[in-house]
Amino acid sequence: MVTAMPFLLALLCLLSPAASQESKNRVDSLRYYYAGKSEFSEVFPRLQGTGYINDRPFFYYDSTNHKAEPLKPWCEAEGMVNWEKETQFQKERENLFMETLGDILDYYNDNNGFHVLQEAFGCELQNNKSSGAFWKLTYDGRNYLTFNTTISAWVALDPAAQNTQEKWNEYANNAKKYLEEECPDTLRKYLSYNPSSLD
Repeated sequence: MVTAMPFLLALLCLLSPAASQESKNRVDSLRYYYAGKSEFSEVFPRLQGTGYINDRPFFYYDSTNHKAEPLKPWCEAEGMVNWEKETQFQKERENLFMETLGDILDYYNDNNGFHVLQEAFGCELQNNKSSGAFWKLTYDGRNYLTFNTTISAWVALDPAAQNTQEKWNEYANNAKKYLEEECPDTLRKYLSYNPSSLD
């Protein structure tokens, strides 16, 4: 046992630089994904949204229940989110999302058939500093609209998106502020509630 202790200490010393390097290059992320469809279905909600922290879902919302709900293990983190306030916010997002889908359907005269609008946005932190953000929409699997943080503007990637671009560019500064300030701050807050089951 006397010889085993120095060996374990030496092993610990060898492993510690690797561990510190791993934490040094740590990347955390907060992402949201929404999908809405043009047709009503009794099986699937017209709109579904999920939030992810480090690629693990932490909340879910849909247009059937109209309720933002925490998912395990994050539902164990009391005080992390005011879920009533989040539900109200998600209802407002649902209205904007479905209005946007309606505008696209009108532009293409696509009021018949099944069509899907998807939205994804979020941010990353590397070593606790903002290292990336994105916001994009796709329609029927085609790139539709994206936010360019460099020029602080929405960029149309599809003819119909020019209408949405004009509407949304009125709030381009809000989108930039969210992606570069609010999203990273929210992620830092959420990480401070890190449930033990994620360790």
